[in-house]
Amino acid sequence: MKIYTRTGDGGDTSYFDGTRVRKDDARLDTYGEVDELNAWLGLVRASRIDADLDGAVAHIQQDLFALGAQLADPGRKLAERVLKAVITDADVARLESLIDAHETELPPLRKFILAGGSQAGAALHVARTVCRRAERRMVALEPAVDPVLLRYVNRLSDLLFVLARVANHRGGVAEIEW
Repeated sequence: MKIYTRTGDGGDTSYFDGTRVRKDDARLDTYGEVDELNAWLGLVRASRIDADLDGAVAHIQQDLFALGAQLADPGRKLAERVLKAVITDADVARLESLIDAHETELPPLRKFILAGGSQAGAALHVARTVCRRAERRMVALEPAVDPVLLRYVNRLSDLLFVLARVANHRGGVAEIEW
């Protein structure tokens, strides 16, 4: 299989069900945001973060493929065939558990903090903002996305904030309060 198909040369592409849409379609734009988020998480992992953080981020990258697949399937036909392409409430609960576990090692947050710090911390902050952008795009979609997807990305942005703080804390980089 070749990487190029030439089917999108006219500015359109297909959803999983074969429906052709313009490449500026809102749903396509939304899963493009999710793809960008996944790429930022790849950069985080390339910065050699701690093994436990790396494992959590790798799992999130898998989740984001599932989330993108669900977004590319507005007729909701894919989930019937591909179980790994489904985000569930259990995935949201896993993110919440990660937040709770990692917050125990952090000093209490008293003020807003500036994004930055270590390479991993700064990249996690960028990933958090891309996640919020993807969330905003998801909220605007018609037909509406499965509500669990919104819960997932909302919790994910919280987790990415916590992981940025953890990466900086473990790296000995002080947070700059605003």
